[in-house]
Amino acid sequence: MVNMYKRRYLEDVVLGFNKSFKALYLSGPRQVGKTTLLLRLAKRFGFNYVSLDEIGQQQLAQDDPALFLQKHSVPLFIDEVQYAPQLFPFIKLAVDRVKRTGLYWLTGSQQFSIMRNVKESLAGRVGIINLLGFSLAEKRRIPKLKHPFLPGTAPAKARPLGVKELFVHIQRGSFPVLTHKNAPALSAFYNSYLQTYIDRDLRDIFKVSKISDFHRFLSLCAARTAQILNISDLAKDAGISVNAAREWLNILEASFQVYLLQPYYRNISKRIIKAPKLYFLDTGLAAFLTKWKSPETLLSGAMAGAFFETFVVGEIIKSYWFRGEEAPVYYFRDKEKHEIDLLLEQEGKLYPVEIKLASKAGAADLGNINYLRKKIGNVSTGAIINAGQLHLAIDRDNEVLPASLIS
Repeated sequence: MVNMYKRRYLEDVVLGFNKSFKALYLSGPRQVGKTTLLLRLAKRFGFNYVSLDEIGQQQLAQDDPALFLQKHSVPLFIDEVQYAPQLFPFIKLAVDRVKRTGLYWLTGSQQFSIMRNVKESLAGRVGIINLLGFSLAEKRRIPKLKHPFLPGTAPAKARPLGVKELFVHIQRGSFPVLTHKNAPALSAFYNSYLQTYIDRDLRDIFKVSKISDFHRFLSLCAARTAQILNISDLAKDAGISVNAAREWLNILEASFQVYLLQPYYRNISKRIIKAPKLYFLDTGLAAFLTKWKSPETLLSGAMAGAFFETFVVGEIIKSYWFRGEEAPVYYFRDKEKHEIDLLLEQEGKLYPVEIKLASKAGAADLGNINYLRKKIGNVSTGAIINAGQLHLAIDRDNEVLPASLIS
Protein backbone atom coordinates (compact mmCIF):
# COMPACT_ATOMS: atom_id res chain seq x y z
CA MET A 1 0.00 0.00 0.00
CA VAL A 2 2.86 2.41 0.74
CA ASN A 3 4.02 2.58 -2.88
CA MET A 4 0.49 3.61 -3.96
CA TYR A 5 0.41 6.54 -1.54
CA LYS A 6 0.07 9.97 -3.12
CA ARG A 7 1.29 12.80 -0.94
CA ARG A 8 -1.55 14.90 0.46
CA TYR A 9 -1.41 18.68 0.60
CA LEU A 10 -2.52 18.51 4.23
CA GLU A 11 0.65 16.78 5.42
CA ASP A 12 2.51 19.98 6.28
CA VAL A 13 -0.64 21.38 7.94
CA VAL A 14 -0.82 18.33 10.21
CA LEU A 15 2.86 18.73 11.11
CA GLY A 16 2.38 22.42 11.85
CA PHE A 17 -0.73 21.84 13.99
CA ASN A 18 1.07 19.09 15.89
CA LYS A 19 3.64 21.68 17.02
CA SER A 20 0.96 24.20 18.02
CA PHE A 21 -1.87 22.19 19.59
CA LYS A 22 -2.18 19.50 22.24
CA ALA A 23 -4.76 17.69 20.13
CA LEU A 24 -5.55 17.51 16.42
CA TYR A 25 -8.93 16.57 14.96
CA LEU A 26 -9.02 15.48 11.30
CA SER A 27 -12.56 15.27 9.95
CA GLY A 28 -13.95 14.31 6.56
CA PRO A 29 -16.14 11.73 4.83
CA ARG A 30 -15.40 8.03 4.80
CA GLN A 31 -12.67 6.60 2.58
CA VAL A 32 -10.87 9.84 1.74
CA GLY A 33 -7.62 8.74 3.41
CA LYS A 34 -7.76 10.24 6.92
CA THR A 35 -6.32 7.15 8.60
CA THR A 36 -3.74 6.59 5.86
CA LEU A 37 -2.52 10.18 6.08
CA LEU A 38 -2.15 10.23 9.87
CA LEU A 39 -0.64 6.75 10.13
CA ARG A 40 1.99 7.77 7.60
CA LEU A 41 2.95 10.76 9.75
CA ALA A 42 2.40 9.13 13.16
CA LYS A 43 5.54 6.99 12.85
CA ARG A 44 7.71 10.11 13.08
CA PHE A 45 6.38 10.92 16.53
CA GLY A 46 5.91 7.45 18.02
CA PHE A 47 2.12 7.65 18.18
CA ASN A 48 0.21 4.65 19.50
CA TYR A 49 -2.84 3.75 17.40
CA VAL A 50 -6.31 2.51 18.33
CA SER A 51 -9.43 2.33 16.19
CA LEU A 52 -12.95 2.57 17.60
CA ASP A 53 -14.07 0.51 14.62
CA GLU A 54 -12.97 -2.40 16.81
CA ILE A 55 -15.99 -3.36 18.91
CA GLY A 56 -14.01 -4.14 22.06
CA GLN A 57 -12.18 -0.81 22.00
CA GLN A 58 -15.37 1.03 21.16
CA GLN A 59 -17.23 -0.58 24.06
CA LEU A 60 -14.47 0.24 26.54
CA ALA A 61 -14.27 3.86 25.34
CA GLN A 62 -18.03 4.25 25.75
CA ASP A 63 -18.36 2.45 29.10
CA ASP A 64 -15.17 3.56 30.86
CA PRO A 65 -13.40 6.36 28.99
CA ALA A 66 -10.97 6.98 31.86
CA LEU A 67 -9.78 3.38 31.79
CA PHE A 68 -9.56 3.47 28.00
CA LEU A 69 -7.17 6.43 28.13
CA GLN A 70 -5.14 4.79 30.91
CA LYS A 71 -4.66 1.69 28.74
CA HIS A 72 -3.45 3.70 25.73
CA SER A 73 -0.55 6.01 26.46
CA VAL A 74 0.17 9.30 24.68
CA PRO A 75 0.98 10.28 22.07
CA LEU A 76 -2.19 8.52 20.92
CA PHE A 77 -4.02 8.38 17.58
CA ILE A 78 -7.72 7.52 18.10
CA ASP A 79 -9.45 6.62 14.83
CA GLU A 80 -13.24 6.96 14.28
CA VAL A 81 -13.74 8.87 17.53
CA GLN A 82 -17.36 9.63 16.64
CA TYR A 83 -18.29 6.24 18.13
CA ALA A 84 -17.33 7.36 21.65
CA PRO A 85 -18.05 11.05 22.29
CA GLN A 86 -17.78 10.14 26.00
CA LEU A 87 -14.00 10.40 25.55
CA PHE A 88 -13.83 14.16 25.04
CA PRO A 89 -14.14 15.39 28.65
CA PHE A 90 -11.50 12.86 29.70
CA ILE A 91 -9.17 13.89 26.88
CA LYS A 92 -9.58 17.46 28.12
CA LEU A 93 -8.48 16.43 31.61
CA ALA A 94 -5.55 14.49 30.17
CA VAL A 95 -4.24 17.35 28.00
CA ASP A 96 -4.63 19.86 30.82
CA ARG A 97 -2.26 17.80 32.96
CA VAL A 98 0.53 17.88 30.37
CA LYS A 99 2.34 21.00 29.18
CA ARG A 100 3.36 19.90 25.71
CA THR A 101 1.78 19.69 22.27
CA GLY A 102 1.12 16.70 20.04
CA LEU A 103 -0.65 14.45 22.57
CA TYR A 104 -3.74 13.24 20.70
CA TRP A 105 -4.69 12.82 17.06
CA LEU A 106 -8.38 12.14 16.43
CA THR A 107 -10.33 11.34 13.27
CA GLY A 108 -14.05 11.28 12.55
CA SER A 109 -16.31 10.95 9.54
CA GLN A 110 -18.99 13.35 10.64
CA GLN A 111 -19.01 16.73 12.33
CA PHE A 112 -22.49 17.03 13.84
CA SER A 113 -22.45 16.31 17.58
CA ILE A 114 -18.73 15.49 17.42
CA MET A 115 -17.76 19.03 16.47
CA ARG A 116 -19.87 20.35 19.32
CA ASN A 117 -18.02 18.01 21.71
CA VAL A 118 -14.66 19.01 20.27
CA LYS A 119 -15.35 22.72 20.59
CA GLU A 120 -16.90 22.49 24.05
CA SER A 121 -14.38 20.10 25.61
CA LEU A 122 -11.18 20.99 23.76
CA ALA A 123 -11.58 24.69 22.95
CA GLY A 124 -8.14 26.25 22.57
CA ARG A 125 -6.49 22.84 22.80
CA VAL A 126 -7.40 21.29 19.44
CA GLY A 127 -6.55 22.15 15.85
CA ILE A 128 -9.36 21.21 13.44
CA ILE A 129 -8.63 20.21 9.84
CA ASN A 130 -10.95 18.94 7.07
CA LEU A 131 -9.91 16.35 4.48
CA LEU A 132 -11.83 15.47 1.32
CA GLY A 133 -10.91 13.26 -1.62
CA PHE A 134 -8.03 14.25 -3.87
CA SER A 135 -7.99 17.62 -5.53
CA LEU A 136 -7.18 17.40 -9.22
CA ALA A 137 -3.78 18.96 -8.49
CA GLU A 138 -3.03 16.25 -5.92
CA LYS A 139 -4.06 13.54 -8.37
CA ARG A 140 -1.66 15.01 -10.92
CA ARG A 141 1.12 15.43 -8.30
CA ILE A 142 1.38 19.17 -8.96
CA PRO A 143 3.55 20.88 -6.31
CA LYS A 144 1.49 22.68 -3.69
CA LEU A 145 1.39 26.47 -3.93
CA LYS A 146 1.91 28.46 -0.73
CA HIS A 147 -1.40 30.27 -1.06
CA PRO A 148 -4.96 29.05 -1.66
CA PHE A 149 -6.81 29.96 -4.84
CA LEU A 150 -7.52 33.62 -5.44
CA PRO A 151 -8.16 35.42 -8.73
CA GLY A 152 -5.14 37.44 -9.81
CA THR A 153 -2.57 35.19 -8.19
CA ALA A 154 -0.34 32.73 -10.02
CA PRO A 155 -2.09 29.43 -10.81
CA ALA A 156 -0.48 26.00 -10.70
CA LYS A 157 2.28 25.47 -13.24
CA ALA A 158 1.00 22.46 -15.12
CA ARG A 159 -0.37 21.37 -18.46
CA PRO A 160 -4.01 22.50 -18.68
CA LEU A 161 -6.44 19.67 -19.43
CA GLY A 162 -8.96 19.65 -22.26
CA VAL A 163 -12.66 19.41 -21.47
CA LYS A 164 -12.90 15.70 -22.32
CA GLU A 165 -9.98 14.83 -20.07
CA LEU A 166 -11.39 17.04 -17.33
CA PHE A 167 -14.74 15.24 -17.43
CA VAL A 168 -13.02 11.91 -16.89
CA HIS A 169 -11.98 13.25 -13.47
CA ILE A 170 -15.39 14.81 -12.83
CA GLN A 171 -17.34 11.64 -13.59
CA ARG A 172 -14.90 9.38 -11.77
CA GLY A 173 -14.71 11.39 -8.55
CA SER A 174 -11.96 12.03 -6.03
CA PHE A 175 -11.80 9.02 -3.69
CA PRO A 176 -8.19 7.85 -3.34
CA VAL A 177 -8.90 4.16 -4.02
CA LEU A 178 -10.14 5.10 -7.50
CA THR A 179 -6.67 6.37 -8.41
CA HIS A 180 -5.04 2.98 -7.81
CA LYS A 181 -3.89 0.82 -10.69
CA ASN A 182 -6.25 -1.98 -9.63
CA ALA A 183 -9.13 0.31 -8.69
CA PRO A 184 -12.58 -1.28 -8.42
CA ALA A 185 -15.26 -0.61 -11.02
CA LEU A 186 -17.05 2.66 -10.30
CA SER A 187 -20.45 1.02 -9.82
CA ALA A 188 -19.01 -1.53 -7.37
CA PHE A 189 -17.15 1.13 -5.40
CA TYR A 190 -20.03 3.59 -5.11
CA ASN A 191 -22.55 0.87 -4.26
CA SER A 192 -20.23 -0.28 -1.50
CA TYR A 193 -19.60 3.28 -0.34
CA LEU A 194 -23.32 4.02 -0.05
CA GLN A 195 -23.92 0.77 1.80
CA THR A 196 -21.17 1.62 4.30
CA TYR A 197 -22.42 5.19 4.67
CA ILE A 198 -25.98 4.00 5.23
CA ASP A 199 -25.13 1.17 7.60
CA ARG A 200 -22.42 2.85 9.65
CA ASP A 201 -23.38 6.52 9.72
CA LEU A 202 -27.10 6.75 9.08
CA ARG A 203 -28.20 3.78 11.19
CA ASP A 204 -25.55 3.79 13.93
CA ILE A 205 -24.79 7.48 14.42
CA PHE A 206 -27.72 9.47 13.08
CA LYS A 207 -30.39 6.86 13.85
CA VAL A 208 -32.09 7.25 10.47
CA SER A 209 -34.72 4.53 10.13
CA LYS A 210 -36.31 5.25 6.73
CA ILE A 211 -33.27 4.23 4.71
CA SER A 212 -35.01 3.84 1.34
CA ASP A 213 -36.57 7.29 1.71
CA PHE A 214 -33.17 8.75 2.59
CA HIS A 215 -31.56 7.13 -0.46
CA ARG A 216 -34.20 8.72 -2.70
CA PHE A 217 -33.62 12.05 -0.93
CA LEU A 218 -29.86 11.73 -1.52
CA SER A 219 -30.39 11.11 -5.24
CA LEU A 220 -32.73 14.09 -5.50
CA CYS A 221 -30.08 16.27 -3.86
CA ALA A 222 -27.51 15.04 -6.39
CA ALA A 223 -29.86 16.04 -9.21
CA ARG A 224 -29.97 19.56 -7.69
CA THR A 225 -26.23 20.10 -7.36
CA ALA A 226 -25.21 23.70 -8.23
CA GLN A 227 -28.79 24.92 -7.76
CA ILE A 228 -30.25 27.35 -5.25
CA LEU A 229 -31.93 25.20 -2.63
CA ASN A 230 -35.72 25.20 -2.54
CA ILE A 231 -36.28 22.99 0.46
CA SER A 232 -40.08 22.88 0.04
CA ASP A 233 -39.81 21.54 -3.50
CA LEU A 234 -37.12 19.08 -2.44
CA ALA A 235 -39.27 17.79 0.42
CA LYS A 236 -42.29 17.48 -1.86
CA ASP A 237 -40.38 15.50 -4.50
CA ALA A 238 -38.93 13.25 -1.79
CA GLY A 239 -42.34 12.66 -0.21
CA ILE A 240 -41.21 13.86 3.23
CA SER A 241 -41.93 16.82 5.49
CA VAL A 242 -39.97 20.05 5.24
CA ASN A 243 -38.66 19.44 8.78
CA ALA A 244 -37.41 15.99 7.78
CA ALA A 245 -35.75 17.48 4.68
CA ARG A 246 -33.96 20.04 6.85
CA GLU A 247 -32.81 17.35 9.27
CA TRP A 248 -31.54 15.13 6.46
CA LEU A 249 -29.73 18.03 4.79
CA ASN A 250 -28.01 18.68 8.11
CA ILE A 251 -26.92 15.03 8.12
CA LEU A 252 -25.56 15.28 4.56
CA GLU A 253 -23.67 18.43 5.47
CA ALA A 254 -22.37 16.96 8.75
CA SER A 255 -21.09 13.85 6.99
CA PHE A 256 -19.37 15.91 4.26
CA GLN A 257 -21.57 14.74 1.39
CA VAL A 258 -22.81 18.22 0.49
CA TYR A 259 -21.73 21.81 0.95
CA LEU A 260 -24.30 24.58 1.36
CA LEU A 261 -22.87 27.74 -0.20
CA GLN A 262 -24.31 30.78 1.55
CA PRO A 263 -25.26 34.01 -0.22
CA TYR A 264 -23.23 37.16 0.26
CA TYR A 265 -25.36 40.03 1.46
CA ARG A 266 -23.34 42.12 3.88
CA ASN A 267 -24.60 45.70 3.66
CA ILE A 268 -25.44 45.42 -0.03
CA SER A 269 -29.19 45.24 -0.30
CA LYS A 270 -32.14 43.78 1.54
CA ARG A 271 -33.29 42.27 -1.76
CA ILE A 272 -30.61 39.59 -1.91
CA ILE A 273 -31.75 35.98 -2.30
CA LYS A 274 -31.00 34.25 1.03
CA ALA A 275 -31.32 30.52 0.25
CA PRO A 276 -28.02 28.61 -0.03
CA LYS A 277 -26.81 26.80 -3.13
CA LEU A 278 -26.38 23.05 -2.84
CA TYR A 279 -23.18 21.36 -4.00
CA PHE A 280 -22.06 17.75 -3.75
CA LEU A 281 -18.50 17.52 -2.45
CA ASP A 282 -17.68 14.55 -4.69
CA THR A 283 -18.78 14.77 -8.31
CA GLY A 284 -18.26 11.02 -8.84
CA LEU A 285 -20.80 10.14 -6.15
CA ALA A 286 -23.23 12.69 -7.59
CA ALA A 287 -22.76 11.23 -11.10
CA PHE A 288 -23.38 7.73 -9.77
CA LEU A 289 -26.56 8.82 -7.97
CA THR A 290 -27.87 10.59 -11.09
CA LYS A 291 -26.87 7.67 -13.34
CA TRP A 292 -24.31 9.35 -15.59
CA LYS A 293 -22.27 6.25 -16.40
CA SER A 294 -19.52 7.69 -18.58
CA PRO A 295 -17.63 10.97 -19.00
CA GLU A 296 -18.96 11.25 -22.56
CA THR A 297 -22.63 11.03 -21.63
CA LEU A 298 -22.14 13.43 -18.72
CA LEU A 299 -20.37 15.99 -20.91
CA SER A 300 -23.07 15.84 -23.57
CA GLY A 301 -25.95 15.69 -21.09
CA ALA A 302 -28.23 18.29 -19.57
CA MET A 303 -26.27 18.44 -16.30
CA ALA A 304 -22.82 19.08 -17.80
CA GLY A 305 -22.77 22.72 -16.71
CA ALA A 306 -23.98 21.91 -13.21
CA PHE A 307 -21.34 19.22 -12.75
CA PHE A 308 -18.59 21.49 -14.05
CA GLU A 309 -19.66 24.21 -11.61
CA THR A 310 -19.82 21.66 -8.78
CA PHE A 311 -16.32 20.48 -9.62
CA VAL A 312 -14.88 24.01 -9.65
CA VAL A 313 -16.54 25.00 -6.36
CA GLY A 314 -15.23 21.79 -4.77
CA GLU A 315 -11.69 22.42 -6.01
CA ILE A 316 -11.71 25.94 -4.58
CA ILE A 317 -13.01 24.70 -1.21
CA LYS A 318 -10.23 22.08 -1.18
CA SER A 319 -7.67 24.77 -2.00
CA TYR A 320 -8.49 26.41 1.35
CA TRP A 321 -9.26 23.36 3.50
CA PHE A 322 -6.09 21.58 2.36
CA ARG A 323 -4.08 24.51 3.70
CA GLY A 324 -5.85 24.40 7.05
CA GLU A 325 -7.97 27.48 6.28
CA GLU A 326 -11.67 28.21 6.22
CA ALA A 327 -13.04 28.66 2.70
CA PRO A 328 -14.26 32.30 2.43
CA VAL A 329 -16.73 31.48 -0.34
CA TYR A 330 -20.21 32.84 -1.09
CA TYR A 331 -22.44 33.42 -4.09
CA PHE A 332 -24.31 36.53 -5.18
CA ARG A 333 -27.80 36.75 -6.62
CA ASP A 334 -30.37 39.52 -6.29
CA LYS A 335 -34.05 39.63 -7.18
CA GLU A 336 -33.22 41.16 -10.56
CA LYS A 337 -31.36 37.87 -11.23
CA HIS A 338 -27.89 39.35 -11.37
CA GLU A 339 -25.82 36.37 -10.29
CA ILE A 340 -22.15 35.64 -9.67
CA ASP A 341 -21.24 32.03 -9.07
CA LEU A 342 -18.63 32.65 -6.37
CA LEU A 343 -17.39 35.52 -4.26
CA LEU A 344 -14.18 35.02 -2.29
CA GLU A 345 -13.69 37.43 0.58
CA GLN A 346 -10.14 38.22 1.67
CA GLU A 347 -8.96 41.11 3.84
CA GLY A 348 -12.05 43.18 3.19
CA LYS A 349 -11.99 42.67 -0.58
CA LEU A 350 -14.29 40.60 -2.78
CA TYR A 351 -12.95 38.49 -5.65
CA PRO A 352 -15.75 37.54 -8.07
CA VAL A 353 -15.61 34.26 -9.98
CA GLU A 354 -17.83 33.21 -12.87
CA ILE A 355 -17.82 29.53 -13.87
CA LYS A 356 -18.40 28.77 -17.57
CA LEU A 357 -18.20 25.33 -19.15
CA ALA A 358 -17.62 26.86 -22.59
CA SER A 359 -13.97 26.63 -23.61
CA LYS A 360 -13.93 30.25 -24.78
CA ALA A 361 -14.61 33.21 -22.49
CA GLY A 362 -14.01 36.92 -22.71
CA ALA A 363 -15.22 40.44 -22.01
CA ALA A 364 -18.79 39.56 -23.03
CA ASP A 365 -19.02 37.28 -19.98
CA LEU A 366 -18.17 40.04 -17.48
CA GLY A 367 -21.64 41.60 -17.25
CA ASN A 368 -22.48 40.52 -13.73
CA ILE A 369 -18.96 41.17 -12.44
CA ASN A 370 -19.13 44.72 -13.83
CA TYR A 371 -22.60 45.11 -12.28
CA LEU A 372 -21.15 44.12 -8.90
CA ARG A 373 -18.26 46.57 -9.30
CA LYS A 374 -20.77 49.40 -9.72
CA LYS A 375 -22.73 48.29 -6.64
CA ILE A 376 -19.79 47.73 -4.30
CA GLY A 377 -16.52 49.57 -3.95
CA ASN A 378 -14.37 46.76 -2.58
CA VAL A 379 -14.32 44.41 -5.59
CA SER A 380 -10.85 43.24 -6.58
CA THR A 381 -9.62 40.99 -9.40
CA GLY A 382 -12.29 38.86 -11.08
CA ALA A 383 -11.95 35.56 -12.88
CA ILE A 384 -13.86 33.48 -15.38
CA ILE A 385 -13.04 29.83 -14.79
CA ASN A 386 -13.73 27.75 -17.86
CA ALA A 387 -12.96 24.36 -19.35
CA GLY A 388 -10.48 25.79 -21.84
CA GLN A 389 -6.71 25.51 -21.91
CA LEU A 390 -5.51 29.13 -21.92
CA HIS A 391 -4.76 31.38 -18.94
CA LEU A 392 -5.01 34.97 -20.09
CA ALA A 393 -5.87 38.47 -18.92
CA ILE A 394 -9.07 39.98 -20.31
CA ASP A 395 -8.15 43.41 -18.95
CA ARG A 396 -6.27 44.74 -15.91
CA ASP A 397 -9.05 43.65 -13.53
CA ASN A 398 -10.16 40.27 -14.91
CA GLU A 399 -8.67 37.01 -16.12
CA VAL A 400 -9.66 33.71 -17.70
CA LEU A 401 -8.39 30.64 -15.89
CA PRO A 402 -8.64 26.95 -16.89
CA ALA A 403 -10.34 24.88 -14.19
CA SER A 404 -7.53 22.34 -14.32
CA LEU A 405 -5.05 24.93 -12.97
CA ILE A 406 -6.84 25.50 -9.65
CA SER A 407 -4.55 24.38 -6.86
